[in-house]
Amino acid sequence: MFDNLASKFSSAFSSLRGKGRLKSGDISEIVAEIKSALLDSDVAISVAEDFTQKIQERAELVLDEVNKSTNPSQAIFNIVNEELITILGGSARRIRFAKKPPTVILLTGLQGAGKTSLAGKLAKYLKDQGNTPLLVASDLQRPNAVTQLQVVGESVKVPVFAPEPGNGVGDPIRVAKDGIKFAQDKLHNIVIVDTAGRLGVDAELMEQAKKIRDAIEPDEVLYVVDAMVGQDAVRTALAFQEGVGFDAVVLTKLDGDARGGAALSITQVTGKPIIFAATGEKVTDFDLFYPDRMASRILGLGDIQTLAEQAKNALDSETTAKLEKKFVEGEDFTLDDFLAQLEAMKKMGSMTKLLGMIPGANSGAMKKQLEQFDDSELIKTQAIVQSMTPLERNDPKVLNGSRRSRIAKGSGREVSEVNSLVERFTGAQKMMKQMRTGKGGMTLPPGMGGMGMPAAPIKKQQSQSKKKSRSGNPAKRALES
Repeated sequence: MFDNLASKFSSAFSSLRGKGRLKSGDISEIVAEIKSALLDSDVAISVAEDFTQKIQERAELVLDEVNKSTNPSQAIFNIVNEELITILGGSARRIRFAKKPPTVILLTGLQGAGKTSLAGKLAKYLKDQGNTPLLVASDLQRPNAVTQLQVVGESVKVPVFAPEPGNGVGDPIRVAKDGIKFAQDKLHNIVIVDTAGRLGVDAELMEQAKKIRDAIEPDEVLYVVDAMVGQDAVRTALAFQEGVGFDAVVLTKLDGDARGGAALSITQVTGKPIIFAATGEKVTDFDLFYPDRMASRILGLGDIQTLAEQAKNALDSETTAKLEKKFVEGEDFTLDDFLAQLEAMKKMGSMTKLLGMIPGANSGAMKKQLEQFDDSELIKTQAIVQSMTPLERNDPKVLNGSRRSRIAKGSGREVSEVNSLVERFTGAQKMMKQMRTGKGGMTLPPGMGGMGMPAAPIKKQQSQSKKKSRSGNPAKRALES
């Protein structure tokens, strides 16, 4: 979502790099570029003006001191980073749990913001932390809203309290109150109440939401907003704050291609923090919102912390321990190990999205590579490995021409693709040995080189430089390498 903004920030800072000394005019120039970038990204005018004014004032104040440093542009960059973190909320906010269960969470927002889907994601997130959430279907107006919540609840294996069919039938206030009583009786420690939205802000919407709020006295009122709404997001947020009140904001559809101004405006305008963000359609595409990590991504520094956390969650401790032991004891990294890593990578979600967290992902060269990245190639690579026998996975040197032909037919791929995978895997094995002996000059985690990331998933293959002649026999060639 922030690709366009990140690109413009990068462009603005490039004008400062290489300057030994900065003048007041240089500061004014970059501040103007930043302001233009923010406005182009649908950030509220008042927020953009306040943000850039603070940068201007701070930079002017320390200009003499900055010019004494070896890298003046880095000092200005740090100021922008700090102000960006502030505008996004400062620090991550957690759910406030009730002293006496159940903790009641009320979801509000406009129709189409994704409240019902988000209710399921939030329920799974809390369930994975050891809680026992209950979903309550208090949206009785939107067609099939109750059914949708039941389907969502079933998909995340969280029970749904839905005594009314909805579609205009039933009292949403009574359902919410009865849902809390049900949770108390069945010992659910969290209740998530899904409420009705409207296509626009109106008095009826606010009145119903207020009555539900007053009836159940929630511990958290979360305002759910579509991050793709743009400038209108601020107006709507202010209307909900005045009409119903809320404690924190949840952003949905952060994986969209909109300009993302809502995320940079709502916290500043309402004074309420962003607590969660949904970054995709899967129930797992949901997490706490970290202002510092989002600022880092906008400024082109990537998000290594989130990437590391997702990798840790995807690779179970037993597999990780096995790979580490192999690495330490000098055992070969096999295609079975590679297959386990492919499975973990699939759990982590879109590789394009994950690689976007790497520092410099928005730079010209890497951005073009990411645009060419084909996630389906992971599945094709997995099919090739799964078409091999246990012997072939453990010892790729036995892969002669006939074996490779059989594997290609079994996986529905070309022999050249099998050859390419084996060649890259053999290279990864050699790199692992170099790392163990201290000759590789790298300290990657065990097996990471075996993923073969740059070559297989790129749709458009780059022309390769000429290599010295090698044997035409695949088995002999593998032995030579």
